[in-house]
Amino acid sequence: MIFLSTLSFYLCKKTKLPAVKRKDLVFITLFIILLLPFFIFDSVYSTYVSFNSHHGMIMSFIKFAVLATLGEMIALRIRKGVYHEPGFGIIPRAMVWGFLGLTIKAAFVVFAAGMPLFVQYLGLNDAVQVMQGDLSLMKILVAFCVSAGMNLTYAPVMMTFHKITDAHIIQTGGTLQGLFRPIPFAEIFRNINWDVQWNFVFKKTIPFFWIPAHTITFLLPPDFQVLFAAILSIALGLLLAFAGMKGAKK
Repeated sequence: MIFLSTLSFYLCKKTKLPAVKRKDLVFITLFIILLLPFFIFDSVYSTYVSFNSHHGMIMSFIKFAVLATLGEMIALRIRKGVYHEPGFGIIPRAMVWGFLGLTIKAAFVVFAAGMPLFVQYLGLNDAVQVMQGDLSLMKILVAFCVSAGMNLTYAPVMMTFHKITDAHIIQTGGTLQGLFRPIPFAEIFRNINWDVQWNFVFKKTIPFFWIPAHTITFLLPPDFQVLFAAILSIALGLLLAFAGMKGAKK
């Protein structure tokens, strides 16, 4: 949450976001209502933990569909002063984020298991065992390696795919039917603002935000890793807002 607070303050300062309005209070209230039961009722929390343990992929879809889409709505609020507009396509965006949530969960499983083995192969003894133990400098180092490996390989592909689907949703009017039309990948790929995508999204957010943030993620118990990553996706919405404004200035 410190990451999100700092990032929100920075972007609001940069964008001169208007003062808080009634719609902002409504949005914040609904967000609190969404999360509050998990903190108040033990039965709700226990049900979440149990379902998450047995149906991790389904929960990953739901978490990202809800939280990452909220992040994009916040991004729209920063850019244009509204949480929704014609053609924005909340449902299509939620479906795309749900799908991306499945790939993110898969990446977490693969890199959390594979990178410690690779690090151990390179000579860092007991790297696998360290990740099962208590917090230590060695565990932080291995978690950093897991995060770096994932964010330097998987993340750029995921971010580019999201950029393409985002453009497709806008081009098809934000409709659910339009989402399932063939995506002109080559055309959209050529039209991406690579100055912003490379120099800001890849070169700045990956090393300075995502790798440190996901280092923390991989230090958490497995059942909470994807939830924390989904919460961080709200930060992605803020970063997308800033990237969009940088692109608009070109």
